[in-house]
Amino acid sequence: MNLLYPLIENDVNPYRDNVQGKANEPITVAGLLDRSKQILGSTYEGGKPDWTLEEIYMRLERNAPRIAIIGGSSDHPAHIMDFQTSARAAIRIWQNGGVPFYFSTPVMCDGTAQSNQGMSYSLQSRNAVAEMVVNQLEAHSYHGAFVIQGCDKQPLGVVSALAHIDRLRRSRGEAPFFATFAPAHVLQGGTIPEDVIKELEALAKKAEVKGATDVAIDLRDTMAYILQCSSNTAFQGVFERAYERGILTKEEHKYFEMRLAVATCDGQGGVCAFNGTGNSSRHLVAGLGLVHPAVELLTDPPTQRQINSVLDSFATMINDEKYGVSNIVAANIKNAIRIHSASGGSTNLMMHLVAAMLYAGYEFSLWDLDKIHHSHPIPDLFDYSLTEGRDIYSLAMQCCSGTSRGMETLFYELINNGVPMDEEAPTVAAKTWKERLAITKSLQALNVKENPIILSNPRRSFSGVDVLKGNFFESAVVKISGMPTPQLDQFDDKLAFVLYFENEDDANRKLLDSNLLTQIRDQRLFTHESLLAMIKYNKESEWEHLKGKGYEELFDAMASDGILKLAVIIAGQGPIAYGMPEMFTPMQHINASRVMKRIATIISDGRYSGVTYGAAIGHMTPEAYEGGGIGFLQTGDVLHMRLRGRRIDLLNEKKLFAGEIVYDFSDELKDERQLLVKERKQKMKLRQKSVAASNRMYGHTDAANGVVPLAVQEDAVLDYEKDIVLHTKSIVSN
Repeated sequence: MNLLYPLIENDVNPYRDNVQGKANEPITVAGLLDRSKQILGSTYEGGKPDWTLEEIYMRLERNAPRIAIIGGSSDHPAHIMDFQTSARAAIRIWQNGGVPFYFSTPVMCDGTAQSNQGMSYSLQSRNAVAEMVVNQLEAHSYHGAFVIQGCDKQPLGVVSALAHIDRLRRSRGEAPFFATFAPAHVLQGGTIPEDVIKELEALAKKAEVKGATDVAIDLRDTMAYILQCSSNTAFQGVFERAYERGILTKEEHKYFEMRLAVATCDGQGGVCAFNGTGNSSRHLVAGLGLVHPAVELLTDPPTQRQINSVLDSFATMINDEKYGVSNIVAANIKNAIRIHSASGGSTNLMMHLVAAMLYAGYEFSLWDLDKIHHSHPIPDLFDYSLTEGRDIYSLAMQCCSGTSRGMETLFYELINNGVPMDEEAPTVAAKTWKERLAITKSLQALNVKENPIILSNPRRSFSGVDVLKGNFFESAVVKISGMPTPQLDQFDDKLAFVLYFENEDDANRKLLDSNLLTQIRDQRLFTHESLLAMIKYNKESEWEHLKGKGYEELFDAMASDGILKLAVIIAGQGPIAYGMPEMFTPMQHINASRVMKRIATIISDGRYSGVTYGAAIGHMTPEAYEGGGIGFLQTGDVLHMRLRGRRIDLLNEKKLFAGEIVYDFSDELKDERQLLVKERKQKMKLRQKSVAASNRMYGHTDAANGVVPLAVQEDAVLDYEKDIVLHTKSIVSN
């Protein structure tokens, strides 16, 4: 039996008071429903069509719920099957007494935009999506939304828009805006064809014969990963090194590139199987209570029955302030942060979470997020692996088989590990988390017997993304969950030499050069005294053995043993300077080298891809363009990296020679380098002009404050702990 939606309890109804909407829109609704029935064909579930123009007119007149189905652009793999999902949703909305509409947003694919100019538009697209969605919702006076959640910046862009419109409607005394999100299914990772595997193994053996054992090892390591766009980038780095050393020709390189590329993506599309920003957003939006469990983790587009479950929940949500999007977001913010941390979520979300709260009207910053993250230890409960059959597609299969319940299982296991979760927070299933967890079937992680991804016993006692401070910057973030404990040990409480690059292009050129370390050594970029001081601090047990060696022998020994540490600084990548692109590619170049990944970290005012792993530190504020300390650093400076202590500080080099650790980012040092900083900013301004003026991020907050328009931050005045509704409160018409 179908659930019928109540009418919207609101004195405001432009369709009743303005005939133009009732003249214009009935044909769009009828067209959508006719097209939906045609798309569904024999799978259409319903009687004879009754969506006459007259009936549509009357529903608009009576203020029946006007529900926008928000899809994405089909030039992104996550949205290939939107037409099917939107058709099912449109039919059910009509059957339940609502009025369905459809519009879509552009969706940038970050994988496609990597290492080209498009990356400078990626972050800005989140705010652009939010702005476009608000425009459409206000112009056509929609009451609610069914969102086909995609990848990259689209999910949190739409969350921000819907939370913002809900807060705006409430401030005007109108009915709360309700919404639900249906994430695109997970795209199965590709498989390297058998003949290509043999050819790659032959290439590895050829590399060994030519003395390039590092290329052979790195190539075999990369072959162990599931095939996806990010692993293709890793292959590219190894192929480039092999080409430089005469191990393969450019024609062979392009052949392998083609064979791998065409085997990567399934024709049905979906969100890539790695735990990048797309799947991190899926987990996060679910943690915010905005995803119905029937559609959270699927391996195929949702069925009519699954969509019916989602849309039928609206019947008890409509007109209830508790289920307004901004209220659901704020009531679940602690849950979302803890789920993001426990699942090893993307660093991108550190900005997007802050942005969503600001758009929802709540005072919030990176420091509030960090406070919640560290108010109680968050264990690592996500045993995700791209080499051992535990990608997100595997998790989706576990959910579809009924052995796991995705984020409900993670929520449950967090509680069992003593993490405080807000169980009374409302969700779009028209139930609180407590009510959802009262159904215990398949809830425990232990139900999954083979290759469990969500765990009951943590891999380690900490996880997530940490916020760092330092004497030359205000904030930065590091994805601790992307660093195995041995790697964290390699970089924690270590001294590191600055290797400064003014932009990503310069860094990529150098990091791809297999002779980079030799060049650094031969150019003596670091003093002999500093090398000795680094040995004494980073590995004192080697001091006696190494202290008498000459410069070249000392440098090589330190690099080989991992005693040498490099802080690869990539500045000029912040929001204002260059749109804050991801530093995925330079980090992949480091990870593609077994030597560099042991000694180098990247520190940037840019971002990182959700799939980035390793010692990656980003989002540094203030950005270099705005006079931030990162722009004052220069090659040869020494940083003290204390990742567990959540600090990075610039050292006084003269004191270091005397065996003292003294932190120094003084006005005197800044005065000495003022001319250098001025020259760097002029170069940034020239480079900035390669980004369209219409899309530069002027008039926005910094990364610690979500990179949102200043007007959004100015209007965010509510207290996220006090100004929320946890009990039913219907709206009374004025």
